[in-house]
Amino acid sequence: MIPAVPAVLAEIAGIALRNTMPDVHPADRASSLGLSAALLGMAAEVWDGMAARLVEENRAIRLLLARAGEVGLDFAALVVGSDEDLRISALKASNGDLRAALIDLHAAAETKAAGGLEAAIWAELLASTQRRKLAASPV
Repeated sequence: MIPAVPAVLAEIAGIALRNTMPDVHPADRASSLGLSAALLGMAAEVWDGMAARLVEENRAIRLLLARAGEVGLDFAALVVGSDEDLRISALKASNGDLRAALIDLHAAAETKAAGGLEAAIWAELLASTQRRKLAASPV
């Protein structure tokens, strides 16, 4: 699980505050500040690409939901949705609704042995994971 950017920033604020104390050992201070710098870099990368990633993911899931008829489901209300509101909170809310529907679609695809649809869902889940990788990720 990747922590939310606001939680990371709050933790870094706490680290910075603790390191203002005169009794902090210099090695501890250096370690804490190095960790803070790394976390800030990661938070900046995640934050910079978050809206684009969510819009891309929402579009991909909507395309899969449009195929729901293949397994006897109807997600028309979600398929016609769009991401006009680009606030992160709005995009995350849409993403949560779409992912919940995708779970239902996936379960139905498995039950009905809809191999092509199931493969497409797995491909999107893999792509979703790849989108979340940070530039510094070793794999």
